[in-house]
Amino acid sequence: MTETAAFRIGELSRRTGVSPELLRAWERRYGLLRPARSAGGLRLYSQEDLARVQSMQRHLAEGFAAAQAAALAARAAPGDDAPAADDLAAALARFDEGAANAVFDELLARLSLDTLLEKVVLPYLHELGGQWERGEVSVAQEHFASSLLRGRLLGLARGWGQGLGPTAVLACAPGEHHDLGLLGFGLALRTRGWRIVYLGADTPTSSVADAARSCDPAFVIVSAVDTRTLRRHKAEIEQLATEFHLCLGGAAAAKIRLDADVLALTGGPVEEAEQLTHVAAEAAAGSLG
Repeated sequence: MTETAAFRIGELSRRTGVSPELLRAWERRYGLLRPARSAGGLRLYSQEDLARVQSMQRHLAEGFAAAQAAALAARAAPGDDAPAADDLAAALARFDEGAANAVFDELLARLSLDTLLEKVVLPYLHELGGQWERGEVSVAQEHFASSLLRGRLLGLARGWGQGLGPTAVLACAPGEHHDLGLLGFGLALRTRGWRIVYLGADTPTSSVADAARSCDPAFVIVSAVDTRTLRRHKAEIEQLATEFHLCLGGAAAAKIRLDADVLALTGGPVEEAEQLTHVAAEAAAGSLG
């Protein structure tokens, strides 16, 4: 979904976990939402409306009264994120935790979670990985930046196991320790109403299967950056695919072929979260039909 895409209040409610009644109250009392009208007169909400609702939720969680939270959220209109993104990169490069967190908070206040991931966090991580491979950053810099961003993403993930939509089990393949892309994907799914069961880095396939049997997920997602990791565990992963709807994510997903029915998630985390949501909705509609 693009920045200009619009959706109805039911979809906005599903993505935020806020009831339509409360969304309408926030719109009426505080002017938090600014819907457009379709040709047929339907109220259509934008990514900017989504960002304001998410910002208000964060301010409420910080203890602000509703009117104060709405005023802060309404003031945080999305704009050009490039300068702040550069400030984040600079703060991380000089090991300045306080400044990096302050910039992250600023971005979080005025961008939707999708935009924060797609325009700031994931491009930064991609560039950081390239710099590390070229020897342009030290191991210490890479570890510091990854650790700080992992902590912030995990903070945003609080409560993602309590969604009302379909369930997804997320795990890195055995031996795979790069989990930031998977975290971003989980957050993008959570924004779309999914319930997330997150197992994290270096997860044995037997543990993935045990977790999936316990929660009956719509999809199991196994992520890997290194193709060799998937090849070493090819038979185990193919066995997972015989029992569950399996997706492969990460850079390795496009580089390996399995003798099993597996959905490869080869795009960005936000793009693939949108795709998987459509696939799950179509499957649910088919089962009801």
